[in-house]
Amino acid sequence: MTALLSGIEERLEHPTAKGLAHAVSAAIRDGLLVAGDRLPPIRTVATQLAVSPTTVSSAWSLLARAGAVSTDGRRGTTVLDHHLPTGGRYQQVLEHQDGFRLDLSTGVPDPQLLPSLSGALASLTGTATTSSYLDDPVLPDLAATLRADWPYAVDEIAVVDGAMDALELLVRSALRFGDRVVVEDPCFPPLIDLLESVGVQLVGVALDEEGLALDALTAALTEPVAAIVLQPRAQNPTGVTMTARRAKAVAAALDGTDTLVIEDDSAAGLSPSPLVSLGRWRPDHTAYVRSFSKSHGPDLRLAALSAPAELMRAAMSRRQLGQGWTSRLLQQVLLTLLTDPATGASVHAARDTYAARRVALVDALGARGVVVGGVEGLNVWVPVHDETAAVVRLASQGIGVAPGSPFRVGPGSASGHVRVTVGLARDGFEDLAEAIAVAARTTGRSARAR
Repeated sequence: MTALLSGIEERLEHPTAKGLAHAVSAAIRDGLLVAGDRLPPIRTVATQLAVSPTTVSSAWSLLARAGAVSTDGRRGTTVLDHHLPTGGRYQQVLEHQDGFRLDLSTGVPDPQLLPSLSGALASLTGTATTSSYLDDPVLPDLAATLRADWPYAVDEIAVVDGAMDALELLVRSALRFGDRVVVEDPCFPPLIDLLESVGVQLVGVALDEEGLALDALTAALTEPVAAIVLQPRAQNPTGVTMTARRAKAVAAALDGTDTLVIEDDSAAGLSPSPLVSLGRWRPDHTAYVRSFSKSHGPDLRLAALSAPAELMRAAMSRRQLGQGWTSRLLQQVLLTLLTDPATGASVHAARDTYAARRVALVDALGARGVVVGGVEGLNVWVPVHDETAAVVRLASQGIGVAPGSPFRVGPGSASGHVRVTVGLARDGFEDLAEAIAVAARTTGRSARAR
């Protein structure tokens, strides 16, 4: 015990909760603490390090949120094996029974609305391949095509393996343990999992019909915020798209700060709304990610990103330690798709079809007294009386939806929501709305009633 406390004290640079959490993390990294070890009692640590018990308790809470330790009442606080996967919120969204006649739980695009890849694949030639590890990581023609449609002027655009690859590069390069990070509430579960794995303090800010709610954002900014991560349009799960007026107000609220804004634009190509990027006002403090998974195909696993110069260098250096670059064959496929008029027409047709499907279900729900917010996207965020009961009720009718709780950063309401991927519903909107409306009013006792 004495040796352990001495080791933590040696690594303690600042006598704060964040500093103590960093010291314990360093002890774990250095092998002084291993999985299964118990941390000393809070009062013992406080006495040894001459800090308050509240400081120690807060440090343990930071470590628990980061997944480094587990606190279990009288059994104490135990170091976890950080090499083991933790399941996370995204796994909660995906955990459901198989065999739905209509699975609207996934958030994925309709395969029937994706453009054909046959022409792009047939056009591949030897010129698209590389014979050297030292070739440009991004095809010059693809970089030029992307730059022509980028929301603000940037020095460099990188191509990576999908939006989550881009977000992970940015998050692990820019953020540190204990940083305060603002996210939308509700938020995309894999993003929450990613941020929690880094050990940041998540600050959920509610959404209204224009984007991040200004009052809640202003309150969050009373303390330093390292980053804000947001979806500028067709936010998943709510379908909210940020207006230019709100983006300008958010930029004004951040004026004079070094807060990084990370924009995850997964609706590119499928959104009828013009993109409003905070890079217009904060180009030196904005990272922008554009994904092509929903518009051109999930299995392409392609996204493009830009970031402030120093962050971009750090992210690309980190990437050199792993995959290095994204397949130039896939880049050539994407370039062909982006410059092919027939593919463009197909993507526009998909955009219009998704919009029509969303309107059909939202209007049908509204006629039944279920009001759904947002304006676009593949998903609708449906308020329900009892979340679990609603999910079970719909499952009993062969309809899969995602529970809302994994999307929430804060405590949420006493009732709940479900996310419905309306983009996968091709017809029968009146019947679907009726089933959802009944489920929205269902309580636990009648959840299994058919």
